[in-house]
Amino acid sequence: MGTVSQFQDKVRPPAHRIESEEEAISTARSLAAAFRHQARERDINRVLPFAELDALSVSGLTAITVPPDHEGLDVSNALLAEIVAIIAESDASIGEALENHFCALEALRTQAGEDLKASLFARVLLGDRFAGATFTEGAELTAEGPGYRLSGRTRQAPGILFADWIAAAATAPPGRPVTLYLVRNDEGVQVIDDWDGFGQRTNGSATAIVSTLHVNADAIAPAPSFEYSTGISLGLLLKAGVSLGIARAAWNDLMTTIGDRGTTILPRIGERAVRIEATAAALERAGRKLDIAQVNPVEAAMADAHFSASAAAILAGETALDSANALFELAGETSAGIGLNLDRHWRNARIHALSLPRDKLLRAAGEYRSTPSDA
Repeated sequence: MGTVSQFQDKVRPPAHRIESEEEAISTARSLAAAFRHQARERDINRVLPFAELDALSVSGLTAITVPPDHEGLDVSNALLAEIVAIIAESDASIGEALENHFCALEALRTQAGEDLKASLFARVLLGDRFAGATFTEGAELTAEGPGYRLSGRTRQAPGILFADWIAAAATAPPGRPVTLYLVRNDEGVQVIDDWDGFGQRTNGSATAIVSTLHVNADAIAPAPSFEYSTGISLGLLLKAGVSLGIARAAWNDLMTTIGDRGTTILPRIGERAVRIEATAAALERAGRKLDIAQVNPVEAAMADAHFSASAAAILAGETALDSANALFELAGETSAGIGLNLDRHWRNARIHALSLPRDKLLRAAGEYRSTPSDA
């Protein structure tokens, strides 16, 4: 760790244009089948999945949320969450990088001006990937000509190592929250591969460091002022998608490991199966509510979407941990071999859950459901 990661020299082939939701989910399943083969080895040896992320870009899957006004497909949020779950089931780290990419695109859609959206969505259609990040306190953004001079460092964020663009939250004088769209391989941007977590080991988490960089005003967008923005809700929904994928992966390995012995513990197996199915239903419901909030972004719709996305994220996180624990409880000693690396499901679920502000979400849910209109 601690090395400066350099952008790959090779140029990706032109990205395919996915034309329908049916093609999108079929593509996701096909890629997931390929990603699954070496996922265990990538985790053990921390082999970063650059080739797999490039395959996602070339397939067109990274562009499926581009709005129709910018020649994109703009899939439904329920389908998007399912696609992230499918990819995360094959490799949770790749799923998390995809989660961050789509969240950055939602911020672009809702915050940026038309010229910036047109420019960057065109890059997405060509296969460019994004990663959202946040500059730490102490970062400096000062006026300089037609823009700002930037220096500082971001917090660790998944997907930065794989990104072409970094959508970085910062504060412009005199205290105005903004998002800066930085070219990942700009010579003024260093990306430090400093992730050393015991789970999600290949998710491309890194820290971006900027010494002195001029950022043009046309590469800056205002941050949303509403607490329950669709970007925040989408982040929760896709986080739930990754957790659901981890749960399904643990379930699949459980069924493979126990084999014929599963008939003796059918009630306990059934309990986990029902919980995974209920979690998938929660994601679908939250996705539908988020669709409504995106089309009609009034306060009530956005708050409702946030509540459902919060519920899905909390439930999915619990389901992922429960499924990973059940794998060892029900499969027994045969599941504990180092070579099998089945513990990665628990490690991935545990690390992924750390970024979920569970107490804050539960408090907000309590406040939302205790309002007079919901009594």
